[in-house]
Amino acid sequence: MQRGRFLHTLSGRFLLLTVAFVMLTEVLIFVPSVARFRLDFLDARLKQAQIASLAQLAAPDMVSPELEAELLKNAEVYNVVLRRDQVRQLVLSSTIPSPIAGTYDLREADAWGLIRDAFAALIDDRDQVIRVIGQPVQEGGILIEITMQSGPMRDAMIDYGLRILVISALISVVTAMLLFIAVQRLIVVPIRRVVKHMQAYAAAPEDARSIIQPGARVVELFVAEEALQTMQTQLTQALRQRERLAQLGSAVAKIAHDLRNILTTAQLFADRIEGSADPAVARAAPKLVGSITRAVNLCEATLAFGKAEEAPPRLTRFALRALLEDVVEGEGLGRDSPGAVSAVIDAPPVLTLRADVEQLHRVISNLVRNARQAIEATGGEGTIELAGGESDSEWWVRIGDTGPGLPPKAREHLFAAFTGSARAGGTGLGLAIAAELVRGHGGALELLRSDAEGTVFVIRLPKAAARQETA
Repeated sequence: MQRGRFLHTLSGRFLLLTVAFVMLTEVLIFVPSVARFRLDFLDARLKQAQIASLAQLAAPDMVSPELEAELLKNAEVYNVVLRRDQVRQLVLSSTIPSPIAGTYDLREADAWGLIRDAFAALIDDRDQVIRVIGQPVQEGGILIEITMQSGPMRDAMIDYGLRILVISALISVVTAMLLFIAVQRLIVVPIRRVVKHMQAYAAAPEDARSIIQPGARVVELFVAEEALQTMQTQLTQALRQRERLAQLGSAVAKIAHDLRNILTTAQLFADRIEGSADPAVARAAPKLVGSITRAVNLCEATLAFGKAEEAPPRLTRFALRALLEDVVEGEGLGRDSPGAVSAVIDAPPVLTLRADVEQLHRVISNLVRNARQAIEATGGEGTIELAGGESDSEWWVRIGDTGPGLPPKAREHLFAAFTGSARAGGTGLGLAIAAELVRGHGGALELLRSDAEGTVFVIRLPKAAARQETA
C-alpha cells in the first residue's frame, strides 16, 4: 500500500521517470557500442592473422606444418588469404570443420549495417564458420581475408554487453538518487511547505499569521507563493469585511425598524395635510406623502437587505419620463429649484417600460444624487442629463453629468459595498445596492465612461426577462 502510494507522489514518479530516461539513454549508447565492439573484435582477428602471416611471407621454407598450425591457433582463425599486387595468395591454411555460413566485408560496412550484423550475431546462438574481409594494416596489401568461428565472438559480445548493462544500471541508480535528492530539496519540500501553509490557513483564515511569506529559491515556486499570499490577504480582508458587514447589517436593521415606525406616524399626519384648504399645502402634500412612502419602503427594503433577502421586483407598466421627472423634483433639480446644478430630461413621453417602479426610482435617485454631489463638490455649475430609450431587445436609461469624473480607486471597486465610494464620508453602499436591484431585473448597471468631462452610467433592462415574468 505504501509502495503504491509512493509511486503516485511527485517524488516517486520523478524517480521512476529518471531511471527510465537514464536507461533509455544507456540503451541508445549500448546499441552502437556493441556494434563497435564487434568491429574491434574482427579487426583484432585480422591484425593477428596478418602478423601470423608475416612469418610465412618472410621465410616460407622455414615454417613447418606444426608451426603453421600454431600460428593459426594463436590467431584463432582457420585460413589467411592476403591479396598483394592483384595476386590472391593463401598464406596460412588449415582444415575448415564446416561450410562457410556468411561473409562480412568490413571495408564497405556502414553504421546501420554494423548494427544489424552485430544484433544478428547476438540472436543467432549457432557456432558457425564465417569469412571476414578487411584492409591490411601498414599497407601490407590490398585486402586480407580470414575464416573463423562465430562462437567466441558472440561470447565476447555477450560478456561486453552484460558489463555495459551493469554499469548502465549503476549509473542510472546513482543519477536517479542524486536527482531525487535534488528534486526533494528544490521542489518537493517547497511544495510541501506551500501545502502546509494552505492547510493552516484553511483552519484559521481570519488569522493573519497563517498567511504564507514567500521564500522559495525556485523562481516559479516563488511566484506561486506570491500569488497565494495575495489571494490569502485579499480573502482575509474580505472575511473581516464580511464580519463587519454582518454586524453593521444587524445594527442597520434595528435602526431601520425604529425609523419605519417613526415614518409611519409621519405618514398619518401627511395624509391629513392632503385635506388642507390651503392651495400651496394641497400641492405640496402629494410630494410629501410620496417622499414619506418611499422612505417607509426604503426602511422595509433595508430590513430585507439586512436579512440578505432583497424583495423580488414587482413588474408593472409605467411611463419612464414621469418617473424621471419625479426623481428630478425629489432631488431638488426641478425648473423652479434654484442652484448651480440643473437637470435635463430626454425621454419620449410615450415610452413605457415594465419594471418595479419603486426599485428603479431608488436606482435612478442614487445615480442622480451622486452626480449632484460630485458637481457641487467642485463649487461650480453643472448639468445632469437623464435620457431613456429602447431597442428590440432592451430598455435603457442613461444618467450623465458634467462633473469631475470618478477617481481611479473608486472605479476599481465601483459596485462593491463599502469600497466604491467616490466622496469623503460615503459608505459605498448606494451603487452596490443599485447594481443588485438592476440585476434582480435581469439587467445590468454599467459605467460607460468617467473622465474630466463627466461620468455616464447606463441601466439596461432586457425585454426578454419582462416577457418571461409576464408569462
